[in-house]
Amino acid sequence: MHIRFDVPADPAYPGRVAAALSSVRLRRYGYVGAVLTAVGAIGVVVSQGFGWGDRITPLCIALIVSGLLSMLYSPSVRWRARRRSSRYAVEGGYDITDDNIMMRSGSESGGIAWDGVTKVRDTPEFWILYVGRMPATVIPRRLMSAEDAETLRAHMVERGLLQPR
Repeated sequence: MHIRFDVPADPAYPGRVAAALSSVRLRRYGYVGAVLTAVGAIGVVVSQGFGWGDRITPLCIALIVSGLLSMLYSPSVRWRARRRSSRYAVEGGYDITDDNIMMRSGSESGGIAWDGVTKVRDTPEFWILYVGRMPATVIPRRLMSAEDAETLRAHMVERGLLQPR
């Protein structure tokens, strides 16, 4: 297998990559925020029912506010990443073989060996490659030809990195 394609200097592309990678890392803040908000809301209802409102309600309100701020943290980080990364739009490319994935962006290049990839997560626009538990890079499917995308999908399924359809 040898797949090669270019990445145009699109100002929106680095933001989409940053949003895809950060959404993986920031998902837990939404879950924690939802739990804090629910616990705070339940606490307010229970404290009013038992007449403990003057002692417990401030704590419950603090839990609700903390939960809402935690849920808003992830979208705000993704928004800032999209806004800041638009300056980094440079031409690049991918060169994918049976052994590794080589990425080029402007004057810099780097690669990841397939042996180091532990799993691949499928999103509508990208395949997110993990090295260990951390997302390391993305492969943009929309910039590849349909035949190359199917070839790469089959390669990742064969290696056990991606679930078959």
